[in-house]
Amino acid sequence: IHFILHYITSQVQTRKATMKTPESVLKKQATQAKLAAQAKADAAAAEAKATADQKSFYEKSEKYAAEYAATEKEAIDNRRAAKAKGGFYVPAEPKVALVIRIRGIIGVSPKAKKVMQLFRLRQIHNATFVRLNEATIRMLRLIEPYVTYGYPTVSTIQKLIYKRGFGKVDKQRIPIADNSIFGEDLQKLGICCTADLIHEIVTVGPAFKQANNFLWPFKLSPPLGGFSKKTKLLHYLEGGEAGARGEEINKLVKKMI
Repeated sequence: IHFILHYITSQVQTRKATMKTPESVLKKQATQAKLAAQAKADAAAAEAKATADQKSFYEKSEKYAAEYAATEKEAIDNRRAAKAKGGFYVPAEPKVALVIRIRGIIGVSPKAKKVMQLFRLRQIHNATFVRLNEATIRMLRLIEPYVTYGYPTVSTIQKLIYKRGFGKVDKQRIPIADNSIFGEDLQKLGICCTADLIHEIVTVGPAFKQANNFLWPFKLSPPLGGFSKKTKLLHYLEGGEAGARGEEINKLVKKMI
């Protein structure tokens, strides 16, 4: 019996040794090994690119911060120099305004409704950036009873984008959580990260229109304490809430973020 078992075992092992692996299996194994190697190489390349991008974005952020600080310092120095000479320093005209809708749809004239649609202010407490020129200033005056607007600081623009910023990607509202949200169209314009986007809005650069259209209208909360019902419809200069409020818009945004 032992002899028979030994003989059968040796025959099976011999057959296994002489049996060839099918060609289809070999091809499949080769393909899988090739795919695994390619995936490994792609992962390494993506990791290297992410590291390089992170370094580049950090350097850009530092450069822009230094630029903003230098601009602010220059304005302060000019103001002090003018005061020392007994004169007044007149700063440059603001290039961008932040417009916030403070009234609903009741009693809105068709022309004002059309202007608010152009500014993408379709809901109450929506906010958007508007490039200031002769045409947009006339349009803002037309909708003054329904909105309040002013000149945002760099800090306000940063807080809005970092805290309430959403981008338009394939007609969908996507939060700006990381820099992968910026597609090829924006990257071709030099907007590769959030710092680039903020810089384009602050400086009203050549790609301001595309950067502003990429930003979904900000959805702000009602201000802490709310608007007064008695004064909400009055102009800001009359003690109300509507209309132009200059740099005071920054205090209002702080309550609404």
